[in-house]
Amino acid sequence: MIDTHCHLDNEAFSSDPREVLKNAKQAGVEKFIIPGADLKDCKKAMRIAQEYQEVFFASGIHPYHLDTFDLQEIEKNQAHHRCVAIGECGLDYFRLPEGREKEEKQRQKDCLIAQIQLSLTSNLPLILHIREASEDMAEILRSFPQARGVFHCFNADEILLEFSHRFYYGIGGVLTFKNARRLLEILPKIPKERLVLETDAPYLTPHPYRGERNEPKFIPLIVQKMQEILHLPTKEIEKICTQNTEELFDLS
Repeated sequence: MIDTHCHLDNEAFSSDPREVLKNAKQAGVEKFIIPGADLKDCKKAMRIAQEYQEVFFASGIHPYHLDTFDLQEIEKNQAHHRCVAIGECGLDYFRLPEGREKEEKQRQKDCLIAQIQLSLTSNLPLILHIREASEDMAEILRSFPQARGVFHCFNADEILLEFSHRFYYGIGGVLTFKNARRLLEILPKIPKERLVLETDAPYLTPHPYRGERNEPKFIPLIVQKMQEILHLPTKEIEKICTQNTEELFDLS
């Protein structure tokens, strides 16, 4: 299996990265992708990917870190041979500065569009972060019919199923949460050939370990929940998601 979204460059893993990877492999997780969040972390992610052959990284700016946005630097990082995607970029309207909501939304859109354009010129997939902004994201993606990638931590908004011919859907620990009703309902509507696994470690730890540090070793808990909903054998889900990931990020 492959964890398509784990922040191994986070401080939470600074003391035991080798042990984290070892435990994940024992659980059947063989490859890992570190998404870019800000440029400082991206350098660290690059170093980790160089040190561990099973780790890859992405280059991009999260909407919470727009103050560090530098397209030339993102472009420079994406040229690295271990970079497999552009992102994590996107739109996040959950915490907008009071009185400047309109301006902040536009700033996020401008930075997102710049990264979409970079993904097209570099022929790399996007890792998209979307929070309370699905309609604006859909509008932007309609303007870029060649854009492709993954909806990280898929938010269960049905409008995004419109893009299932060119985007994948990241399914993580949220699926195991008691309040994940919408995701449980929409999961069967996602084409099987568009499902990928992720943890977003160290965040969004799956049940029954909520409150603890999330790790890639918890991927089997997500697969188990998917098996319950989709009524497919565990091994088949693992195989499908792995093949999807290898195709999306060209890891085969």
